[in-house]
Amino acid sequence: MQRFFGLPPSGELNQETLVVMKKPRCGLSDVEHFGDTIRWKKRTLSYRLAGSTLPISASRAHKVLRAAWKLWSSVTPMKFRKRNRKEADIVISFNNGDHEDSAPFDGNGGVLAHAFLPGPGIGGDVHFDADEEWSFNHSGTGVNLLAVAAHEFGHALGLPHSSDPGAIMYPAYSFVPNNELQLSFRDVKDIQRLYGVSPSFSLLVSKKPPPRTPDKCDPDLSFDAVTRLQQEIIFFKDRFMWRKHPQFHKTGITLINSLWPDTVPSYLDAVYENVEGNFILFFKGQQYWKLRQLTLSEGFPRNISDFGFPSRIKSVDAALHFRNEHYTVFFTGHECWRYNEQQSVMEGSPMLINQQWPGIPSPADAAVFYEGFVHFFKGNLHYKYDLISEHVVGIISANDLLECKMEENNQTTTERR
Repeated sequence: MQRFFGLPPSGELNQETLVVMKKPRCGLSDVEHFGDTIRWKKRTLSYRLAGSTLPISASRAHKVLRAAWKLWSSVTPMKFRKRNRKEADIVISFNNGDHEDSAPFDGNGGVLAHAFLPGPGIGGDVHFDADEEWSFNHSGTGVNLLAVAAHEFGHALGLPHSSDPGAIMYPAYSFVPNNELQLSFRDVKDIQRLYGVSPSFSLLVSKKPPPRTPDKCDPDLSFDAVTRLQQEIIFFKDRFMWRKHPQFHKTGITLINSLWPDTVPSYLDAVYENVEGNFILFFKGQQYWKLRQLTLSEGFPRNISDFGFPSRIKSVDAALHFRNEHYTVFFTGHECWRYNEQQSVMEGSPMLINQQWPGIPSPADAAVFYEGFVHFFKGNLHYKYDLISEHVVGIISANDLLECKMEENNQTTTERR
């Protein structure tokens, strides 16, 4: 389970593993392998909404279900027709607790819904937990019905869970508020392998291609932020992160909200951990978030003016924390600022980055102190800076610390064997 969700596979029931286990999710197992043979043989499927425990009006529910089916029909030749009669390929219902299918719901939270593989009888049917607080807009309140329906309809069409955290078929609920719901590149490839490609797919892709989950081996990869977290280094990109741990060989990708609560935003500007204060700070725009033990502190987010920045500073590009010296360097545009963590004051005036850090381009994307060097990130490049000589001693790919080449070579060797 830890490997599937991109956690360090310690085999221990630690706090972060418990956090992932408690996330709202689909009721199907993560280790099912459906195979390419479990699919519908026809290209037009009928569905109907059954039961009397609807959380909303039937007309509104049908509008959401129609939008969810459209996500799949837009990329395949499949068509979905609503029926009001009892005879339908796929029966959709909202149910409470034990609803006589050997998979009882657990009330609010936990399992949100489940679906059955294509086939006769109950095959293809989709059940939603009626006890959830369902929402029907793009806000962050409640559980978004469209996102869950799109996921369950994927199962009803024959798709298993995906280990890609950017996919709709990822087992944990990962709806991003105020974002348009889209099938990911992985979702599209998997469903097209079962049913083929829609005639209008090329036009759809030209207008809005399916989003790809960042690939750590992408030569053009850049980072939003990089930080130390105890023994790890964490690399942030969009709503994802990679966790590099010295005791584990593979650096896996996972969602930011798989470790921290949904209150931590995506597309971050800077992040750093204050070990002495036992907290971690996240920066985005003019706001910052303070978390202790994976929990958001009361009164946050707050404005970055708390640190002593003048009103002209609208965001932080990078934050470089020195654990032993108890200070943090903030990078904003072409300037850098030194913040005293023990006294909670900004020391002196800002310095120009090219004077204080010769050879480092500005504005910087991210910075972290690791193994005796400061590592700066700008675009797809990574600058290794020696504090003693005050020089850049190496310029390499931004993703070099993710050890992509080593893992690729090991995988190739295993395949050959």
